[in-house]
Amino acid sequence: MLSMEYLLESYYYYYYKFCTVLVSALIILILWLVTRKKTKNVCVVVLGDVGRSPRMQNHALSFAKEGYEVDVVGYAGSDPLTELREHPKVKIWYMRPVPNLPEGLPRLLSYGIKVIWQCVTLLATFFTKRRSSYLILQNPPGIPTIPICWLFCTLTGVQFTIDWHNYAHTIQALNSGSDDIFVKVTRRVEFSFGRQAKSNLCVSEAMRADLQNRWNIRAKVLYDRPSEEFHSITLAEKHLFLLKLSKVYEQLCGQDQKSTAFTETLENGEIALKKERPALIVSSTSWTPDEDFEILISALQEYETNCLNQVHGLPDIICFITGKGPLKEFYRAIMDRKNWRHITVITPWLENIDYPKLLASADLGICLHVSSSGIDLPMKLVDMFGSGLPAFAYNYESLNELLVHDRNGMVFSDSNDLAQLLIKWFQNFPDNEEQQFKDKKFREQLKLYQEEHWHNHWLKNAAPLFT
Repeated sequence: MLSMEYLLESYYYYYYKFCTVLVSALIILILWLVTRKKTKNVCVVVLGDVGRSPRMQNHALSFAKEGYEVDVVGYAGSDPLTELREHPKVKIWYMRPVPNLPEGLPRLLSYGIKVIWQCVTLLATFFTKRRSSYLILQNPPGIPTIPICWLFCTLTGVQFTIDWHNYAHTIQALNSGSDDIFVKVTRRVEFSFGRQAKSNLCVSEAMRADLQNRWNIRAKVLYDRPSEEFHSITLAEKHLFLLKLSKVYEQLCGQDQKSTAFTETLENGEIALKKERPALIVSSTSWTPDEDFEILISALQEYETNCLNQVHGLPDIICFITGKGPLKEFYRAIMDRKNWRHITVITPWLENIDYPKLLASADLGICLHVSSSGIDLPMKLVDMFGSGLPAFAYNYESLNELLVHDRNGMVFSDSNDLAQLLIKWFQNFPDNEEQQFKDKKFREQLKLYQEEHWHNHWLKNAAPLFT
């Protein structure tokens, strides 16, 4: 048994060490506050892959265009936009990811280690970068970013802004259920600390109303808008892009080196769409539970059955599903077992420069985003509209703030709805007059949408919060 004297000595030793660390930390903080010059600087924080956070990248670029020095804090992974990486006023700070933990750890212990690691690395990054005048945080995720960013901003006199993309606790509930203890803790932390932000932005009017009515959080709506790389392209540009892709994906190859499955070069050198060609559809995803790909798989199976029965004069479909995420291999295995004869599914990860061109080259976009909260809006649909691509989207509460059925796109509620829309859209393709009329109608509406890109929209709705 340990003696009382030994226990007292240990207690005083660790108490002394704790006080020493605490005093040292306070001295470092004071020196940091005194010696660092406060400039027109903003810190953009996302506790995720910076390259897969388009809205926060757009924020950073807009700040830089307006003369701010910008520090972007997040995790490495996908390459950020070239313009962001090369901008002289932008510096990206990558945090060290959470190390792989041993399997079999209790969930509470694993969660605690992860949160502590993120707290330490986030604070260490904050005190390493340039001193900020403003900090804008993406939510979700809410833990530990909201309380840590609030604490940092309070200690250093930085204006704290939250950009609400969705709710962290509703995303957690997709896997764990709303009664899970971690979901309840996240919900309480998210809104208790969320109310402490000096200003708030959000992605939809429905979310603005919900934040105000349920949580007494006043937010400014900043709709996602397409950045400048998303735009319509000419047929010649489409042809060159498809030729480039055909060198990687043989399914896109034409009969010779000057043609693709969709386009050809005529004798006079002009580019033309082939009369007999497959339809090109695109669905972009993060392969997470808030997108149910069973809907698309079942709809494509119904389409395949109709092709085999030769009922509607349907073309073959080449379907690109872009993105990375945890459920990608799960759904790929399901689709590989289908052995479809008239449908080809390609699941690439495209470079930032190629993804907008793919959208602009497609005949139709499919958006499967199922909002965990029911009040956010899908960024992937914004990208499609910015590229002038008509789309079908899964219908939920706030979607009509972006897509209005039969005006600038179509909505579906299940796989049968989607299958019937696809069959009707591509019946006797490309000579279906009804489809041609709707396609033209939708694209005309999208031209109006394309007139205002992100930066001008940001200047009107977000910039005033930071002056």
